[in-house]
This record gives sequence, C-alpha cells and structure tokens, in this order.
Amino acid sequence: MENVVLQTNFEDVKLANRGKVRDVYEIDEKYLLVSSDRISAFDVIMNEGIPNKGKVLTQISNFWFDFFKDEIENHLIATDVKDFPEVLHKYKDVIEGRSIYVKKAKLIPIECIVRGYISGSGWKEYQKTNTICGIKLPEGLVESEKLDEPIFTPSTKAEIGLHDENITEEKAIEIVGEETYSAIKEMSLKVYKKAYDYAYERGIIIADTKMEFGFYDGKIILIDELLTPDSSRFWPLDDFEKGRAQNSFDKQYVRDYLLSINFNKQPPAPKLPDDVINNTSEIYKQAVLKITGKEFK
Repeated sequence: MENVVLQTNFEDVKLANRGKVRDVYEIDEKYLLVSSDRISAFDVIMNEGIPNKGKVLTQISNFWFDFFKDEIENHLIATDVKDFPEVLHKYKDVIEGRSIYVKKAKLIPIECIVRGYISGSGWKEYQKTNTICGIKLPEGLVESEKLDEPIFTPSTKAEIGLHDENITEEKAIEIVGEETYSAIKEMSLKVYKKAYDYAYERGIIIADTKMEFGFYDGKIILIDELLTPDSSRFWPLDDFEKGRAQNSFDKQYVRDYLLSINFNKQPPAPKLPDDVINNTSEIYKQAVLKITGKEFK
C-alpha cells in the first residue's frame, strides 16, 4: 500500500491545533494547514489513513477557492511550498501538494451546511418531524429527493470525539449574531448554487456541503476547505435514483462498511480492510478528475 501521512510533527514550528484531518501550524501570524490522510466517520478518526486523501482534498479545495475568488475572498496566501516561509522548505517532501499557507482569520463558530437534497442526518430528522433544523418541509419526501430550493442548516462545530449538532436558525443567531448569520447564510447559498450547477454539468450532484467562514480585516472570508469529498456529498449523476441511499465520491464507502459491521459510532475505531481503504482512495481520485477536469497529481 502507498505511504500515508497520518500525522505531522515539525519541531521548529508551533502546532496550533490538530483536527480530525488537518494539522494546523502557526507561523508569523499566519497558519499552515496540512491535510493528512486521516479519515473520520461518524466523528471517529479511523486508525488507518486513505492513501493520497490529503492531497486530493487540497487539490479540489484549491480549485474551488480559485473558482470563487472574484466573488468571495478566501484565506489562501500560497499553495506552493516554494512560496511558504523558509522554515517550511525542508519539510517539502511531506507537505508538498497537501498544504496551504493561509491568513489567520477569527473563526465564526458554526458550520454552514447547505442541503439541496434530503440525506444523512437531515433525512433521519425529517422522518421523525418533517423538519430539518426547524425548517418545515413538504410531507411525503423520500430519501435522496431534491428539495424545491436549497436550505441552509447550520450546526455547532464540535471538538474531536464529539458530534456536530444540527441547530435552528434562532440558535445560530444566538451564537454569532443576526448580521453575521445573515451574511454567512447568503454566501453559503450563493456558493452552493453556483458550484451545484458547475458540478452537475460534469456528472456530479452536490447533494449537500459544509463550509466555514472567519473574520479577517473586518471582512467575512471563506476558510478551512471548500467543496471537497470530506465536506460534501458528491453523487454520480448517471447513477442517481431518489428513494434510496446513493453511491458517492466521498467517504460514504467507509461509512457504509462501518454500518455493515454495526459500528457503535464511538471510539475505538475498528480496523478498516485493505479493499475499503484502496477503493476509497480511488473514489477520491475520481472526484478530482470529475470536478477539475485534471487527473490527480
């Protein structure tokens, strides 16, 4: 199996945070984000990594940041190691292709989720209450059905080991304030709709996605990652059929395996078989080609 990067440790650079997937270092009032090959499912980090996953996420995310750069500012400063601070150059073999040097924005502490289809936790909630995050939906919808209009359904941003929690609009406003909430809702829906149309033409349905924003120089900017297979449900258009769960270009393969063995969604994570790991890696690479039009590199 190919080498995987599960964790980075740069002794002469300050580690600010280690998330589910990214290692965040602080340098000169900026951040280095390194996308590892770690994979989490149901908010539990698996013991095995997915070969090249971090590079795939970085390649796709950078594509989308560039795609939207004239409409919404983002946190990117540099994507090529030669343009990073010199202290990082010696780590090129590890970080090349899987890291970005970014502005240090102040995180807006909710996850901005846009749903164009009814799936995942939204489908579970709808079955019980006909709502998602307090938004009333028509009766009689089936799993994976397209909504009349995309909806904005924020969630809390959980610490590692805890589950993100869907919240109502009222609760989100309580957390971030009405003005900020209105701005990030509008931006999130705008990003989703434009990305949806682009991807649809290339044979991918973006069923839902999650994005994050922060304040920088008094403005709200896009941060973290954007429209990757980790933060979105990507469904192949030619295989879509409402009324059932869909195949997808993301970690659904891992989720489905865990459900098949009745994983209790709590640590410790079970061992992932080689075929699940390798097939997931190939699915991530297919997503790069479909979205960017370029082979994974």
